Amino acid sequence: MTASPSKSLVVFLHGIGSRGADLMPLAQAWQPSLPAAAFAAPDGPFPFDGGGGGRQWFSVSAVTEANRPQRIVAARPAFDDVLRGTIEQHGLLAQLERVALVGFSQGAIIALDAIASGRWPVGAVVAYSGRLASPQPFTPAGSPRVLAVHGGADPVIPAVNSTETVAALCKLGLDARSHILPGVGHTITAQGAALGATFVAEALAG
Repeated sequence: MTASPSKSLVVFLHGIGSRGADLMPLAQAWQPSLPAAAFAAPDGPFPFDGGGGGRQWFSVSAVTEANRPQRIVAARPAFDDVLRGTIEQHGLLAQLERVALVGFSQGAIIALDAIASGRWPVGAVVAYSGRLASPQPFTPAGSPRVLAVHGGADPVIPAVNSTETVAALCKLGLDARSHILPGVGHTITAQGAALGATFVAEALAG
């Protein structure tokens, strides 16, 4: 028997060296705001090359500003396989506007690439502590709404990366906004989580 399609789906995309399960506490926090949504948190397709049992979406070994875009492009097929399988399980491949991608750090980078490249015209993206590092030209499809949340004291990915990301997406005609949290480092705070929940609930309403 085929499962009934979900009304909407939130897909959490973890940071490098982590696992999908590490973001699932967000699902519990967001459920009251999104009572009809399903939640998923797949593991990245590759073992973390820094050791341990974590996963990654692409390698950052010897990564530079110059070669990062090529790393992202090379990671697309494996990411697409993971995301396609996840969305298909919930019966929403034909209704991508009912899907939200919520990524942290490297998960945010790969989520932003998914919409900037036009491959995944989902309804919404929340990018925590991320950046748009994809190669140009950007060719978005559909009307994904984007919220970039970033700690103002992030020592790993500077907050200016989120403001630059939003500026680039707005220039493409997308509804994108940023929220910088003063004094916050490379993490998702309770305030940041609440901002994301409200944003996704509004984006997927209807």
